[in-house]
Amino acid sequence: MVSIFLRSLIYNVLFYLLLVFWMLVGIPTFVMPRWAIMNIARYWARSSIWLLRVICGTKVEYRGLEKIPEGPLIVASKHQSMWETFALLQFFNEPLFILKRELKWIPLFGWYLIKSDMIGIDRAAGGRSLLQMARHAGEAVRRGRQLIIFPEGTRTAVDSPPQYKTGVAQIYVDCGVTCLPVALNSGLFWPRRTFMRYPGTLVVEFLDPLPPGLSRREFIARISTAIEEASSRLIEAARREQANLFGRVPNSASAKA
Repeated sequence: MVSIFLRSLIYNVLFYLLLVFWMLVGIPTFVMPRWAIMNIARYWARSSIWLLRVICGTKVEYRGLEKIPEGPLIVASKHQSMWETFALLQFFNEPLFILKRELKWIPLFGWYLIKSDMIGIDRAAGGRSLLQMARHAGEAVRRGRQLIIFPEGTRTAVDSPPQYKTGVAQIYVDCGVTCLPVALNSGLFWPRRTFMRYPGTLVVEFLDPLPPGLSRREFIARISTAIEEASSRLIEAARREQANLFGRVPNSASAKA
């Protein structure tokens, strides 16, 4: 475990240095169309994922790429770590995220979020802010963007009971577009609230798209069932792999992480 600790430490230092590097490289994109900033973001995502494999031994496998539709889309993903917040954007032409508005206040990084027209939300403002967010997101999706949203609202530890919010259902009904569910097991390799990064095979699985036109209740039932069943399957497979690598599943990557 000492080796994993040292590799994790090295990776985290290089991860943020890499972020600074790409932010500096991307400065000219402030006077260019949004696609230019999106390309810089994809380079950052891919280089960070490559670095994770080289330093920490964390391989990434993507399944179901052929199921990703073209055009306007809602991407509803399981959310276990920071990893998917940057990794998923590489698969979409016009990715859109809903994020805490405070992130837009960060010098340079926040300016990129503003330029790329990400949606900031004031979580303390209550229902009115949520309604404005849903309306803004719906308008952006109908204009052709792909909304990457985490239906549970925040990162959840592996094995924590799922709590799917109704906001994603409201956006789905308002937009009238296809929804692509995404399952993953990232929490075993990039656990929340720790800098430890574990080796193994991180899997992202794009599931069968849901057509527009479902009721809110049916939509939530179908995406939660699909995402949870697939994520549980991926987690169990990853745990077997980790048990072979370490003789046990690392405590830091458990549901208590």
